[in-house]
Order: sequence, then structure tokens, then C-alpha cells
Amino acid sequence: MLPALLAGLLTLVGCVAGGDVTRPVPTTFVAAPQPAHRLVVMLPGRGDSLQGLNDTGIAAVIQQSWPDADVLLTGLTMPFYQQGQAIERLHDEVIAPARRKGYAQVWLAGVSLGGMGALLYDSQYPGRINGLLLLSPYLGDDAIHEQIREAGGLAAWQAGPPQAIGPDTFQRELWRALQGWSQRPQRTGSTWIAYGADEPFRQPIELMAPLLPADHVVMLPGRHNWTLWKPAMQELLEREKRLREL
Repeated sequence: MLPALLAGLLTLVGCVAGGDVTRPVPTTFVAAPQPAHRLVVMLPGRGDSLQGLNDTGIAAVIQQSWPDADVLLTGLTMPFYQQGQAIERLHDEVIAPARRKGYAQVWLAGVSLGGMGALLYDSQYPGRINGLLLLSPYLGDDAIHEQIREAGGLAAWQAGPPQAIGPDTFQRELWRALQGWSQRPQRTGSTWIAYGADEPFRQPIELMAPLLPADHVVMLPGRHNWTLWKPAMQELLEREKRLREL
């Protein structure tokens, strides 16, 4: 999936974080301030290293709203996607071991590139994640979005026969998986998405947004950066918390 993925990601601002794909996916574990019942696994954006992700303070933001959540920050950076095994390694090295620890819930959160990674994980390993928290997810390039708009929206779009995921097909297969969410109410009811009013991914995110309950989608003032994403994460978590307490 590398060539098409890289072409789309060139529109993002900032440098590309490195990573040693010959070693396990690096992680930092942040224990919950009270007994943990859930785990939130956080996938970084294109420019975030594991240390950079830790420096944002996103784990503290999560635990302020969800004090019963352990947080696992990951360094699933661009080189792992370039290797072509990012999703499989995420499952084998991060999600599957977390599941074996017996958490009542495992949530997957992703920012930008990591948001796309979270969606690809769900498409390849359906039912393994209790919820998705997506911050400005990358959803492919303009060509696929234009096709969907010209068809009258995702519900009317014809994806054609399913194909193996590769350089020329991964975007179509991602949107095909999203189209299938109309038959997966458990997934749409446990997915939350936030994005900025002045960011490059607004239009494709708004193609996806109608799949979800209206109050699961948050648009805030801001651009494609952590100044937006930290309050956006807090808003998503608080909305989920209020819904759970009803």
C-alpha cells in the first residue's frame, strides 16, 4: 500500500517520524490513576514519534475524563506502514497481548495517519476493538473522495468487486469497509470522530460523518495539530462518558 499512501500523506504538514522496524513496535504504558477496567491504545500521526506523542500529554487528557483507563502510547510510525505490515504488527504485538490481560474494554485511538491505521485495523480485525476515537483521520486522496461525491454519497457509491489491499486498492477497500458500517450498528455506536473547521481533511471526514450518530461527530475551531486534538479528545471522551451514564 506504500505508493498510494505516501502520495496522499505528502499533503500533511511536518516531518515524518522515524522508527526501527527490525524491533518490536515501541510503546509507553501509562497506568490509570484508579483501578483500570479499560485500555486506550493510541496511534501517532505522521510527524509524531513515541516520545513526541508522550510529550503532548494526551495520556493525561484521556485519564482526566476516563480515570479507569490505562493508556498505551505506541510508536507505530510511518516506517511500519512503509514496511507493509503495520496493521498485522499492531495486532500481534500490541492489541492481542493487551486482550490477554483481561481488560473489559480495549479502545483504539488515532490521530491523522493513526486514525487511518485504526480504521484499517478495524477492517482487517473486525470485532476486536470495543471503540474507536478518531482525531482528524487521514482517509485517502482526492480522487476517491470525488468518486464518492459524484455518486451522491457513500451509500450510493459502487465500490466494485472486493480486491486484495495493495498500492492501488487500499483506499477503495478502506471506503468499502466504511460503507459496510451500515450493517454494523455496534461499530457506528462506538466510534467517535473529531476534526477541525480549518484543516485539510475536513471534506473527506464529512463524507464519513453521516455513518455515525450526529452527537458522535465533533467539529471544533482549529487546524491539523495538537492545539486542536487535545481539547477534541477531551470532548469525545466526555460525550462518551455522558452517554454511558444515561
